[in-house]
Amino acid sequence: LATALWLLYVLAQLLSPTPPMLAEGRVAYSAATLSTLRHAGTPVLVDATAAWCLSCKVNERVALNPASMQQFFREQHVTLMVADWTNNDPDITAYLAEFGRNGVPLYVYYPPHGEPRVLPQILTPSLVREAITAPN
Repeated sequence: LATALWLLYVLAQLLSPTPPMLAEGRVAYSAATLSTLRHAGTPVLVDATAAWCLSCKVNERVALNPASMQQFFREQHVTLMVADWTNNDPDITAYLAEFGRNGVPLYVYYPPHGEPRVLPQILTPSLVREAITAPN
């Protein structure tokens, strides 16, 4: 029964003509927005995800959405950028390919200065905190 409900949810997401709402404090992925934030020296965490991705949903619940993590992101001035690949957006497909990926999840942290850091596919709060606070 749970599997059937999950599959119905995924089907509804795939057939929905409107993209899902972003949680507060997040911005939708676009290469232009990412470039603008990078040039401004703003730290960015890109969350390449999809509604049908179970790993993505677990990572959101465990490592990205808790109030303590949201507070941490605010304190570190990190912009959370969501690259929603639910409907195979070609721009997000190209972004994934830049990192040698052909699917989600993909988590990339862009420090204020320096090269982007690819995080593991399974996240923990401490792993995310360490990636963000590591020296450039």
